[in-house]
Amino acid sequence: MEGINKTAGIEFFFRPFSPDPKVQRVIFVAFLAMYLTSLGGNATIALTVRINPSLHTPMYFFLANLALLEILYTSSIAPLALANLLSMGKTPVSVTGCGSQMFFFVFLGGADCVLLAVMAYDRFIAICYPLRYTLIMSWSLSVQLMVGSLVLGFLLSLPLTQILIFHLPFCHKNEVYHFYCDMPAVMRLACADTRVHQMALYVISFMVLSLPLSLISVSYVFIVAAILRIRSTEGRHRAFSTCSSHIAVVLLQYGCTSFIYLSPSSSYSPEMGRVVSVVYTFITPILNPLIYSMRNKELKDALRKTLRKF
Repeated sequence: MEGINKTAGIEFFFRPFSPDPKVQRVIFVAFLAMYLTSLGGNATIALTVRINPSLHTPMYFFLANLALLEILYTSSIAPLALANLLSMGKTPVSVTGCGSQMFFFVFLGGADCVLLAVMAYDRFIAICYPLRYTLIMSWSLSVQLMVGSLVLGFLLSLPLTQILIFHLPFCHKNEVYHFYCDMPAVMRLACADTRVHQMALYVISFMVLSLPLSLISVSYVFIVAAILRIRSTEGRHRAFSTCSSHIAVVLLQYGCTSFIYLSPSSSYSPEMGRVVSVVYTFITPILNPLIYSMRNKELKDALRKTLRKF
């Protein structure tokens, strides 16, 4: 109860990127441009898949859902970040509001990571068992895998935010060295010993990142072996082209997230953490649709047809 009483009424503020209002406005414009580009790019991917019957396959079903997750994922961060950029860090957020932002950020980010593993499994079946692909990757299984990604993301975010954040007492320090309520940054403000919480965050993050990444790695070992057995040069090129876009997205997503959540707390740099967070909250959601549309001929053709209709 004492911890709850200390936390009641506490409001967090986010440290500006610069004390100069002009610099803050330039950063605001950059963030807004990245956010709108991300929304437009991912919405275009989702819409293209939706209105083109030739793309109604499990592969593009997962890609469209990944695009929708990216829209929601970025939207859980961008509005508050933009408001704080304009107000020079004077826009307050309550502990409940901060915890809610964390919940949706972890929920959607966790689902995103699991979905990337599901997409690797889909490519594994398509390349290693092409004749049985439609039988194995049925629509019912595809929907179940998508729902499973969301459920796992939800089950991950609930204990992390409820146990690691809402039960921490916050006293007088209330300036978050970040542009959103990221767990490591907020945890540093607690007026309590957070070593157990930091260890729990590290262990859970390691499991969440390592298990899907292990499945992705194993899938690609079999995929590469199968591709090398393809006699046709064109066939090998097409298979590698389809997979390379997914690998690029995986490296971006897992690389940045691992840097933030798996770095030792003693070596954690708030400034570097903030910069890396910009990459995976604003830049990666822009790059994902670009990577997929540039590396996938079928999707590029569908995009051209869709743009001609409008």
